[in-house]
Amino acid sequence: MTHCWDDVISAEAREMYRAYEREHRVGERPAVLAIDLYNLVYEREHPSSCGEFAWTALEPTRKLLAAARAARIPVIYSTRDPDMRVASTHRRRERLSKDCYEIKKEFAPEPDDIVVRKQRASVFFGTPLVAHLNQLGVRSLIVCGESTSGCVRASVVDAYSHGYHTIVVEECTFDRHLLSHKVNLFDMHHKYAGVMHLDEVLAQLRAA
Repeated sequence: MTHCWDDVISAEAREMYRAYEREHRVGERPAVLAIDLYNLVYEREHPSSCGEFAWTALEPTRKLLAAARAARIPVIYSTRDPDMRVASTHRRRERLSKDCYEIKKEFAPEPDDIVVRKQRASVFFGTPLVAHLNQLGVRSLIVCGESTSGCVRASVVDAYSHGYHTIVVEECTFDRHLLSHKVNLFDMHHKYAGVMHLDEVLAQLRAA
């Protein structure tokens, strides 16, 4: 199976990580965890923007969410708490409208979806996410969103620490810089989650 990191990870590194190789699949009783798909990410001139990578992932992410709803799988969004007094990174803070942190209209949450507002990188930290997952009977996660090296990675590591079987959808995950995206996907794939292609995930959701 080929992945986006194939052109930046050496043969020596692949051999080093061979002990982590395993089968990757969507787990039992899954939910989709859509991380930080808010408006600001799609602004082309702002430092928070993921630019062309965000826009490229838009249609694949719509397909993933549609498939999840067709399979009656819970959909949970995270976004930044606009009133927070702490920050998820050390980047210089500025005043922005609350609309910046609303979920982009193409992914608009439906009435049964859950939106978790967070103040740190991980959607697990200081939020009721685990309570929601427990109430829904969720045992595994299908992760999409941004940024691969930041909030996605932090959330995936915490998901692993909480014992959730986790899949990251390659075409539905993105970052500001392509190298960061590729290297972090490679690392998560071997240590904390499984990186799967959208077509694989959709096929397994249909089969389930």
